[in-house]
Amino acid sequence: MIVDVHGHISPPESLRRFPMPPSLGDVEGMVERKLAAGIDLTLVGSPVGAGAMVPVPGVDNYAQGTDALRAFHDWLASRVTAFPEHLRALVYANPFGGTEHLGAAAQTYVDGGFVGFVVNTSVAGRYLDDPAAEEFFAMAAELDAPVLLHAPAQPAAGTGLADFRHIEQLGRFCDVTIGVACLVLGGVLERHPGLRLVATAAGGALALLAEKLDLVHRPPHWAAPGGPPTRPLPLSAPPSAYLRRIWVDTSSPSPVALAANLATFGADRLLLGTDSPPLVGMEVPVLSAIGALAVDDDERAAILGGTAAELFGL
Repeated sequence: MIVDVHGHISPPESLRRFPMPPSLGDVEGMVERKLAAGIDLTLVGSPVGAGAMVPVPGVDNYAQGTDALRAFHDWLASRVTAFPEHLRALVYANPFGGTEHLGAAAQTYVDGGFVGFVVNTSVAGRYLDDPAAEEFFAMAAELDAPVLLHAPAQPAAGTGLADFRHIEQLGRFCDVTIGVACLVLGGVLERHPGLRLVATAAGGALALLAEKLDLVHRPPHWAAPGGPPTRPLPLSAPPSAYLRRIWVDTSSPSPVALAANLATFGADRLLLGTDSPPLVGMEVPVLSAIGALAVDDDERAAILGGTAAELFGL
């Protein structure tokens, strides 16, 4: 079974309210297109719930109430029911949403047949090493639920970018990079060693930052007295050691990026992901890039679906 861990769909009312690619509403077309490419099953969700990835004046994705999110997840579950052999779904949650919101998200996960959570790598300018997000990670760890880390509509790393195309392809990529790095440096994986985190955007540039993360941990140029006061990081090992606890998708068709991920994370931590929809047409280049990786047949089969099946309990 070939599994795509990174796809999105949106309900009809969201397509009517917000500007978004029509492919997000064509679930049947998505299934047919994936099957034609050889992809059997796709994990779908929304990094904005029933909101909009395109910044819309006056619309706050994080202001969605429990009832609105329940209706969205009911619709998402109905799509899985309509395509049981080809879809599984993720619960959207705001890590800073508070006890009531997180309780409702947990109940949706437990009761609704969902296979994990999708959360933003930053929320309204805050990254997830903020202590206010600890309640979410404790909940995900207790539920033993995988968490897909996805950039938000308005990423903290996109501050100052005016062109939406820059936000979409640059700001969000950098937000995943910084957001996941902050999770490592903030000790989230130290406190919750069983937590299962999946970084989208092919992990951003994390594969290039192992040594830089370790420099954050022990900056040699500030070792002498007289440097700025810094608090010790809450880690028992160098930050680079925690990268092997993270899974990354393949939603960048760059052979250079995938080769770097292979070297940094290992073949057992790579998951096929296309970000389609909305990026229709990414299936073939991503599959081709995986086909060109220097791995054996068993490792390639794991990347294409075996690891996802085990991680998400498919």
